[in-house]
Amino acid sequence: MNKLLFISTILFFSCAFAPQKKTKVIFFGDSITELGVKEKPYKGYILEMNDKIRAEKKSDAYDLIGSGISANKVYDLYLRLEEDVLSKNPDIVFIWVGVNDVWHKTLLGTGTDADKFENFYLAILKKLKDKGIKAVLVTPAVVGEKTDMSNPLDGDLNKYCNIIRDIAKKNDLPLVDLRNEFSNYYKTNNPNNEEKNILTYDKVHLNTKGNQLVANLMWKTINEIN
Repeated sequence: MNKLLFISTILFFSCAFAPQKKTKVIFFGDSITELGVKEKPYKGYILEMNDKIRAEKKSDAYDLIGSGISANKVYDLYLRLEEDVLSKNPDIVFIWVGVNDVWHKTLLGTGTDADKFENFYLAILKKLKDKGIKAVLVTPAVVGEKTDMSNPLDGDLNKYCNIIRDIAKKNDLPLVDLRNEFSNYYKTNNPNNEEKNILTYDKVHLNTKGNQLVANLMWKTINEIN
């Protein structure tokens, strides 16, 4: 074997057996995402996805990271974007925010007006785009699980979901429409018009079935875009 062929052979095998770069996915959000990496009170949706990764023997392909902080609104995400997301150089970022922007208007008087919500959301997307990071938009699911539009915040929540849907459409970005998916689930799984204990345990945060549903939808999206 001549020297050139020997070097070529070494380079070929070095490349062939080099560790595969994992696709790094960050889930960016509030307390729902903060619970996504915890075992209690219910196994979180990110942990559920990690189970899927292991079952499909893709542990060398994906690295899932939760970046959720309780009570966060869209401007909180914007303020911590650099430290908690951009500095980690992710490939994909799921943005799941909106519940507190709506809920806290009534609960604490500290929500986010619709125009400001949109502006901060677009500012986050611009920073991700400038870094070449794929963004996946996620609509807030519920604040109350009743199916007859009698949850007090249904109107506002739908308004903010429409803002997110419009942003996704105008920017040709993938969307996980949890608001729509949860609504469809309740049509056949909440016949008694319960306000909780269907996909959530407290009208907002996910129980086992809620975490599993979210995990299935997000894992499907990851596979579609990556």
